[in-house]
Amino acid sequence: MQTNATLKLLLAACALLGASARGDDHFPTAGNPLGSCAVPAAAVAEDVSTPTTVIGNGTPASCTGAAVVQGVARGGVITFNCGPDPVTITLAQPAKIVNNTGPKIVIDGGGKVTLSGGGSSRILYMNTCDAAQVWTTSHCQDQDHPQLTVQNLTFIDANSSGLSPYDGGGAIWARGGRLKVVNSRFFRNQCDAAGPDVGGAAIRAFSQSQNLPVYVVGSTFGGRTDLGNVCSNGGALSSIGVSYSVINSRFTHNRAIGVGANPARSGSAGGGSGGAIYNDGNTFQLQVCGSDINNNTAKEGGGAIFFVSNDRSGTLAITSSVLSANPSAGFETTGLPGIFYLGSGSAQVSTSTLDRGNTTTSANCVFNWGEHHYASLLYPGPATSQTKAPYYYRHYTGTNSYVGISSQDDRLRYMGSASNHQMLDLGSMSTWKQTAGCQ
Repeated sequence: MQTNATLKLLLAACALLGASARGDDHFPTAGNPLGSCAVPAAAVAEDVSTPTTVIGNGTPASCTGAAVVQGVARGGVITFNCGPDPVTITLAQPAKIVNNTGPKIVIDGGGKVTLSGGGSSRILYMNTCDAAQVWTTSHCQDQDHPQLTVQNLTFIDANSSGLSPYDGGGAIWARGGRLKVVNSRFFRNQCDAAGPDVGGAAIRAFSQSQNLPVYVVGSTFGGRTDLGNVCSNGGALSSIGVSYSVINSRFTHNRAIGVGANPARSGSAGGGSGGAIYNDGNTFQLQVCGSDINNNTAKEGGGAIFFVSNDRSGTLAITSSVLSANPSAGFETTGLPGIFYLGSGSAQVSTSTLDRGNTTTSANCVFNWGEHHYASLLYPGPATSQTKAPYYYRHYTGTNSYVGISSQDDRLRYMGSASNHQMLDLGSMSTWKQTAGCQ
């Protein structure tokens, strides 16, 4: 029988786990904590030590949506001074990049700023071919500037539904120049619910310079059942003819909700593909490394990834990543759960896990989450999962501790220093999977 002191200690440990996962603003942290892929020099965060524009004078009240719109229009390096606590700034209209205010434009939230569309507005717009935002070259569809970086920011409750002709891009719509996203989060963003060529509740990208990739590094899209991004296609990311390099990032609970695919079936509005990522066009690449893509859904093809290179010149590479429980209600490629792929040769998958969300994958997801958020008890991690019927478990030699599940009742158990080395029942795995964002 466990003592009251032991139970109190364990409850405190569980509370600490939950608090660590939420962060100061109660949302999941940015990025995949287990991602360890190298980040190219071109994809790292930009230096903001000498900002061009500082939004705010040290108080939350000074950080308004209008101030963000004005600051972004001025360009250069943009930072915030909204006080010591996390702040949410609601925009009544998109902040628009002016193309001659670069060449580098950096928007850095310092990990404390959330930009909200209030459920009715897109948040950020860049278009090198929009004369209203200044033409800077004679070949607007392929120019190397502006080079826009958003970093240490959260984008929430953006909505681009009904905007035409710029379909999609709930939070960010970008054409031309370059786009880079670092250490940022995207929650509850949306775009049109129907249409074969609309997509990207979080990001929609076109015409990147010289087909260089959009970098998405250490960022989170969704992360919890109530925070997923939703669109007809591409619940998180969408593009036409644009390459993406997705590094050490996390995509969960994003949804492609259109019906009828592309081209749209007779009698349908079309859409419904790419629960997390939607790529279409000709020559482009999608590289996913060190990333976690789980529990995204598509009503048509590719619960995780929809990739169609029309001339079959594009390539897909997945490295050191986990794709799990991403159902495709309509169609997917044989042998690639959660993926529909048409490109050059076969999709390249290495040191990665692709499955439909079996028990061991869910358990590993919870174990990984615990190792990251409670390293003092589960040390050293990551540990290797083992099976000894009826348990699937991990042993941490540094603390002589165990965590595991039993196939007999699907409940999480712990034995170690926090329980006086007695086995304790921590509750149903369904609860822990939801807490850890694993379902």
